[in-house]
Amino acid sequence: SSPTAAREALLTREWPIAEIAPYIRLVEAVETEVTGDVYRLSDVQVRAILDLRLHRLTALGRDEIGEELKELADSIAELLEILANRAKLYEVLRGELVAVRDLYATPRRTEIAAAADGIEDEDLIEREDMVVTVTVQGYIKRTSLDTFRAQARGGKGRAGMATKDEDVVTELFVTSTHTPVLFFSTLGRVYRMKVWRLPEGGANTRGRPMINLLPLAAGETISTVLPLPEDESEWGKLHVMFATAKGNVRRNSMDSFTNVPSNGKIAMKFEGEDEDDRLIGVALLDEGDDVREFQSRNSTGVRGMRLLGDDQVISLSILHRVGTDADEREAYLRFAPWKAEKEGEPDLTPERYEELRAKEQFILTVCANGYGKMSSAYEYRRTGRGGQGITNIDNIARNGPVLASFPATQSDQLMLVTDQAKMIRLPLTSLRVIGRGSAGVRLFHVAANEHVVSAARIEESEEDAEVNLADNEVETAPLPDATPGDDLAAGPEGGE
Repeated sequence: SSPTAAREALLTREWPIAEIAPYIRLVEAVETEVTGDVYRLSDVQVRAILDLRLHRLTALGRDEIGEELKELADSIAELLEILANRAKLYEVLRGELVAVRDLYATPRRTEIAAAADGIEDEDLIEREDMVVTVTVQGYIKRTSLDTFRAQARGGKGRAGMATKDEDVVTELFVTSTHTPVLFFSTLGRVYRMKVWRLPEGGANTRGRPMINLLPLAAGETISTVLPLPEDESEWGKLHVMFATAKGNVRRNSMDSFTNVPSNGKIAMKFEGEDEDDRLIGVALLDEGDDVREFQSRNSTGVRGMRLLGDDQVISLSILHRVGTDADEREAYLRFAPWKAEKEGEPDLTPERYEELRAKEQFILTVCANGYGKMSSAYEYRRTGRGGQGITNIDNIARNGPVLASFPATQSDQLMLVTDQAKMIRLPLTSLRVIGRGSAGVRLFHVAANEHVVSAARIEESEEDAEVNLADNEVETAPLPDATPGDDLAAGPEGGE
């Protein structure tokens, strides 16, 4: 509006005394005493008000702003005091919670109780075959078995675990997610954990340190593992057989390891002259009278094998008794079904021959340079405790040291892992049964300065046994010139 219109509006309006008094005092144009409830401005007062500058008008709100600022300062000081005093802070929190409770609280309409069906975490875990790997520096993981496709014998494998340069895989086994596993440490202690509680990772992951899963002491690492039957009712019928690198053995009832506390328990003590010994293998058996049952868990047992020079025990396996003598075994081996050349008829009745064939077991031996062989267990005669043993495989110069020897069949599959964290899963159908003293054939085409460090047998079901290698993009590698040891495997190796 125009100044004239504003002047007329100010002159004609009756102002409440409380509203217009500050403006009258501001322009210092009080002509008469202000009385009553309303006041009408004079012409002089209107002109004076219209001539006021803006900065003088804004000064009217200083007092109000000052009061508001003082209130904010007092509020900030009070809040800082509450934050600095824990007791006062809890008092304020309690007061606010009580106020919320009084305002919104209602009687509980539900009941928190144990599940009526008894469902536990394990019941929600899918049953699945897993490959568990443990490294020398204590990393562990589980990977689904389906991750590793089958390859032909002599393949180059694939990356199986990401490890540091100075770390290598020492343990490899295949088991179910619901299987309980005993972990035996270098200090002679044992721990127990189910496979589904282990960290799951892909083929190229490193896993997690076991010190984050088990209460390991400083310098303590896991040296060997033992998967147990899922049915705990069978444990009372079993025995645990221990073997050390120096050839000692010990047998304990499985009852000694039924209850393993969360912080572990003593499994074997290495003291005195056995201080430099170590545990290399643990196995379950349901009978055995050659080694007496020990009640104590402290000793390293008794001598199981007499070693010569720098020899060390590297593997422990359990074979089932068949009940044969040396002549029967020799007669069967000359006409075994897997033997290529046979002359004449076996000196055994058809019934006995068929019984020996049905109960025949085979021992698979794997060496560090990727070579191995499968031989009939009938070729390994039974000797007394404390003997020197017999030759298991020839041509160690080419094959490298033996790293594993265990029962297997041609329907099984084999999982190998190298010190460069490569893995290969191969069927044993192409591996022919050859003599105990043979040099073996190539199983894994390792690179220069690469060595196999662990092996595990995979039992195949009837469905899984039908492996179509052509559909799995088999990686193969040409073999170098044959060696005399390879000649013992009858016929050419079609998988190479």
